Amino acid sequence: MSSSTVSRSNASLRSRPTTDKKPTQDFPTTTDDISHSPLTTDPTHPTKPIEPDTSKQPQIPTSSTTKLRKRTLVKKPTRPPWKTAASVLVKNLGVLLILLLLFQMVRRLGFNQAGIVSGVFDSDYEKRIAEVEAFLKTTTKMMQVQVDVVDRKIESEIKGLKTELSKRIDDEKVAVGQKFGEFDRRVGSVEKMLSGSEWLSKEEFDRFVEEFGKGGGEVKLDEIRGLAKEIVEREIGKHAADGLGRVDYAVATGGAKVLRHSEAFSASRVMGWFSGNVRSDAVKVLQPSFGQPGECFPLKGDNGFVDVKLRTAIVPEAVTLEHVSKSVAFDISSAPKHCKVWGWLQNDEDTQKEHLLTEFTYDLEKSIAQTFNVLDTKGEDQIVIDTIRLELLSNHGSPTHTCIYRVRVHGHQPNDS
Repeated sequence: MSSSTVSRSNASLRSRPTTDKKPTQDFPTTTDDISHSPLTTDPTHPTKPIEPDTSKQPQIPTSSTTKLRKRTLVKKPTRPPWKTAASVLVKNLGVLLILLLLFQMVRRLGFNQAGIVSGVFDSDYEKRIAEVEAFLKTTTKMMQVQVDVVDRKIESEIKGLKTELSKRIDDEKVAVGQKFGEFDRRVGSVEKMLSGSEWLSKEEFDRFVEEFGKGGGEVKLDEIRGLAKEIVEREIGKHAADGLGRVDYAVATGGAKVLRHSEAFSASRVMGWFSGNVRSDAVKVLQPSFGQPGECFPLKGDNGFVDVKLRTAIVPEAVTLEHVSKSVAFDISSAPKHCKVWGWLQNDEDTQKEHLLTEFTYDLEKSIAQTFNVLDTKGEDQIVIDTIRLELLSNHGSPTHTCIYRVRVHGHQPNDS
């Protein structure tokens, strides 16, 4: 190339604007660089200079001092197939060995964990079984104790029921016996009254009318009224004499007195004066109460007793117990119910013999003064007494006190018989 040609090309290059684009690839600029490349050192592989593709790369202006760098591609040496196969086989064997080792370790670890879990489970299971057995034993013992307690309660209840039933039967026997005894006494009193009274027959009544009408022929109505009035006045006079028309040897005004009594009842803290074993208001049982409520001597509780010294020794015939009428009583439940009367003759040696005079039940539906005859003492000598005891076994329901309004003793003196 001539110098004129180079100058024209330099002038054309100066006239073009410059760009900042860089080449995409670096090529060796000189032949010396290519000759010294490592790819050219192997004489067994001849190399062929690679010419750059000018169609795809931009045209780079060159000068006289710039040389193109050429690059050559060198093929890698190929390995033999048996080496490649051996390498693959060794690698696969190594991987398989590693997998086997991992599997063996996992298996051992799994067996150890399973043994530990099974041991823990077995011990826990046995412990729970032992707890259940202990609980069952404790529950069985507790149930046995409860059964024993229930058995004892049932036995005690049965014994209590038997005792209560036998007691009630005995009480009923006593009550029935008392009722039969009272019935017998009433029948006996009726028999005595019938045998001792003079009843008029029809003939005797006709004779009485005949004798009564001797003076005037016919019996007038006024005469009959006068006779009836005389009879009524006689009966009224008899009952006006202390209400019964019978001698009372236990009246205080006649010399009788209360010797002793059970604990007295007092609704207030202030109590009557005591004289030895007797309270001052105990004399009320020997005095007329005239049917006034509260004029009585109260004993504490539903039972008690009162000992009375009679004015003189007598042969007892009957005992009368008096209480206020239930129509005016404040509390009729304090009236005596089941009673016994004992009698004896006191002596200097104080070795008296007690006799059961009568046993009765005071009936609230009858009169306020109820008389009870002395029991018939068969085969015994005549009883002489000068002291009695009124024993109260029960009342009509009051749990706090029992009231005695008046007690009377009837009979006759031994020398009068």
